Amino acid sequence: MRRPDQQTTTRPTTGPAPGTGTGADADATVDAPPGKGEDQDRHPAGPGPSGTGPAAPRTAEGHPGDLTTTAEGHPGDLTTEAVLAPYLRGQAADFLRSLRLHHEHSAPADAGGHDAAAATRALRRAARRISGSLHTFRAALDPHWADQLRAELAWLSGVLAREHAYAGRLTRLVEALHQLSGPALPAARGARAAGETSASDAQGRAALGVGAARAGALLERRLTLARTRSHSAALQALGSSRFHAVADAVALLASDVPLAPGTTGRTPEALLEPAERAEQRLLAAVAALPPADTEPYNEAQDAAWHQARLLLRLHRYAHEVVLGAAAPALASCGHALDLHRDAVEAAAAAAAAARTPRIAPATAYALGVLHADQRHEVEAARAVFRETWPYATALTAP
Repeated sequence: MRRPDQQTTTRPTTGPAPGTGTGADADATVDAPPGKGEDQDRHPAGPGPSGTGPAAPRTAEGHPGDLTTTAEGHPGDLTTEAVLAPYLRGQAADFLRSLRLHHEHSAPADAGGHDAAAATRALRRAARRISGSLHTFRAALDPHWADQLRAELAWLSGVLAREHAYAGRLTRLVEALHQLSGPALPAARGARAAGETSASDAQGRAALGVGAARAGALLERRLTLARTRSHSAALQALGSSRFHAVADAVALLASDVPLAPGTTGRTPEALLEPAERAEQRLLAAVAALPPADTEPYNEAQDAAWHQARLLLRLHRYAHEVVLGAAAPALASCGHALDLHRDAVEAAAAAAAAARTPRIAPATAYALGVLHADQRHEVEAARAVFRETWPYATALTAP
């Protein structure tokens, strides 16, 4: 699954690695470009796989070394009490801090509320990390407590994400419509006869120009309505007893992490084994992705890519817990999968709008062109992922 010069990204070892270097981390997940996507996470540069970023030391033969040595080089402290508990307490503190900022900067949806939006993103960021860590390291924690809190945090993160998702989707589609209906209509992707005249381009521009404005207005009505409803649902959720119960549970987590019985003094394997299982699930999912020559309009294959994105997120969070920082080599991959998710959802929104009853043919035509454009963005995001994937994993199904 890996090149010979690559170690597992979550098992720290000893000795210098051949061919290692440094690289800047630009982790773009959650959830989209910096500050735009719901999975946008920024981390300081830290240990990473395969010679990118300050890699965790390992033996010259490429085999794991001392399993009780952390990335910081402190022997014997890679335990749940020394690593996992402080991480969860820190994320819980971030959650509570973001919640306080959200209350301070809350504003109506039509009044801007940029500070409240930033606080909401930080709130979801902390919730995702807590939930992901509870999932990966469930065996080291009280399982009943972990399952219950993880489900509640997933509910909260989903409710808070919808408003931002609809706003980003509308912006993406309107900008794409503007580019497609501009003075230079892009040529059809794929084969086009070399001697074909520009008459078809001019005809296409004219037809698209007629329907683009109406298509944009239709999308704005639909997505703005969905965003407004999501905003109301988020406000209702933040004022509910269910949310207050979640906040109380996170507040308790900030001071006390319910570890599983007998966790005290457990060996580093209690963390390393779950982290490596998360990595292996990711590698298996990537290896099973559809081949590069797959038809981009085959929406049935989107689910496999979405699953890979979720597993990559869990792997990144496990990497943060065990090695203390994100894996820089996976930043571009996460960003590509975020763009893939955004393009898939934007294409689905365009297709749904095109099914609106009694719309003009020109409007339907513009929405069809928009749908095709977003599906090709899906294909482009998949290509970027394949180019930036740091392991020698075969990116085709066996």
